[in-house]
Amino acid sequence: MYIVLMKTFIALAEPNRLLIVELLREGPLSVGEITERLGFNQPQASKHLRVLSEAGLVEVQAVSNRRIYKLRPEPFKELDTWMESYRSLWKERYDNLEEYLQKLQKNEVKSDD
Repeated sequence: MYIVLMKTFIALAEPNRLLIVELLREGPLSVGEITERLGFNQPQASKHLRVLSEAGLVEVQAVSNRRIYKLRPEPFKELDTWMESYRSLWKERYDNLEEYLQKLQKNEVKSDD
């Protein structure tokens, strides 16, 4: 699982690839549509799409002479599962912080009396 996560993070760390992923959230697009919307040249877009494909984040379907790219949900689900363990950890810590701050506030009110 961690190797998949590493590939995901490495692929998404590059800002232009992240832009492509954000664009593909709207739905499948051809390379031409991606280049047009993001202002990339075709070789630049193809390079980034290849990296995203190798990382398993997108899949490509050939339709006539066009290549249509779409997001694969599995890597994002794995990322969400991994992040969930941290969400629960931070929720617990925030809950503890809230309790501590409430105690401090009560002690402050008592000392003002």
